[in-house]
Amino acid sequence: MALYFKNRQIVVPGDLLAEGAYKPGDGTFREGNRIYSSVVGLAELKGKIVQVVAFEGAYTPKAGDVVIGKVVDVKMTSWRIDIKSPYQAIMHPVNVFERRLDPLKDDLRRYFDVGDTLVAKIMSFDRTRAPLLTTKERGLGKLQGGYLVEMLPTKIPRLIGRRGSMINMIKKETGCQIIIGQNGIVWVSGKSFEDEERVIKAIRQIEREAHTSGLTDRVRDLIHK
Repeated sequence: MALYFKNRQIVVPGDLLAEGAYKPGDGTFREGNRIYSSVVGLAELKGKIVQVVAFEGAYTPKAGDVVIGKVVDVKMTSWRIDIKSPYQAIMHPVNVFERRLDPLKDDLRRYFDVGDTLVAKIMSFDRTRAPLLTTKERGLGKLQGGYLVEMLPTKIPRLIGRRGSMINMIKKETGCQIIIGQNGIVWVSGKSFEDEERVIKAIRQIEREAHTSGLTDRVRDLIHK
């Protein structure tokens, strides 16, 4: 018998949790004499039962994803970013600026401070270290104004639509700027509150009805009301 996790450790689907006479509980599955996690969540041992308490709709970082997050801490050589995931992200100045900063002379708060909202790309993540972010690419960086809307990360592909059909329709019909984070955070900025509100209502409808057909037409009708 062997356990491969500490109590309340964050695990993801496919992680090996235990071998031997343990019993699989919620959020797990057995293959042979091994028990694996089937969800993202916190692993626990209850007697001989191995279970995972799932984070419903939790976002699992993936290299290449564009995410929207908030700065929650500023160190001498890095920023800590909340990306609405079990894993808090880190961003270093070398992944923001072309020139090197001197931590003894350059206060990172001059550039991004606690509470700032950023759109960034995940450079790397392997579950043994915090996700590493960059804002060096075009279209990334600090966001000003607008509204942040949260939705289930699993519904983001439906908001985008096939080849961008849904999100492009919403942008065209409302005239709003919209940036989508794969972590389920959407930034909306329009010329008026009414335009922004129409986008927010459209997002909520997509989240509710993502599994249905004919959704694009219904969302267009909602925007026009």
